[in-house]
Amino acid sequence: MPETENNKYQHQRLQAIRSAAAVFAEKGFHGSSTKDIAERMGIKQGSLYYYFKSKEEALGEVCLFGITDYVDRMNGIAASDQPFEAKLMATITSHLSSYREKNEALKVYNDERLYLPEAKRITLKSLGSGYRQLLEKIFEEGVQSGALRDSIDCHFAAQAVIGICNAWGDVIVRDPDVDLFDIIQKCTDLLLNGFCERRKIQRTDDEIDVAGNLNYQKNQN
Repeated sequence: MPETENNKYQHQRLQAIRSAAAVFAEKGFHGSSTKDIAERMGIKQGSLYYYFKSKEEALGEVCLFGITDYVDRMNGIAASDQPFEAKLMATITSHLSSYREKNEALKVYNDERLYLPEAKRITLKSLGSGYRQLLEKIFEEGVQSGALRDSIDCHFAAQAVIGICNAWGDVIVRDPDVDLFDIIQKCTDLLLNGFCERRKIQRTDDEIDVAGNLNYQKNQN
């Protein structure tokens, strides 16, 4: 296929993926049909088979489209020499921005991928696990550098970041007018600084760190 024709095909195929994402996000996988996707794209149903052989293939392509780019970006963040705080903010920024850029595809990835055949799910799970492992590595490096306390469960922390970003990602999908920068700032602040004021108070023979570390130090006198 000549390069100009290939470029045209890739552009049209991207349109088909985005149309499928919009339909699946609105109606769910089981509530959608290839006819719905074709109508969203503005073509005849038979012409859709030029891009997808089946509704299941369309779902697989949408899910792959939704996750691939932000996994690639995470690779770059994890490989950088930035300090922990900067890497965490970059991760949150990338994750939440993906919902603005590919909001419907990521929603479909989160909500509908379980309807894919097992082989497709395994491929997507591998990508998702790779993302989490890279984030775990960022936390492990934060512990090693002294930026984080050594009692941190890095697996739990990575899952918590992903969970918070996915929850706010749903808000971004539902409300296109929501302030993305404000959400990024607040999520980063919460994950870096927690809820409690960072100060210490004295109570008789106990010292309580209100930032979250509760250490009882018995008065030796």
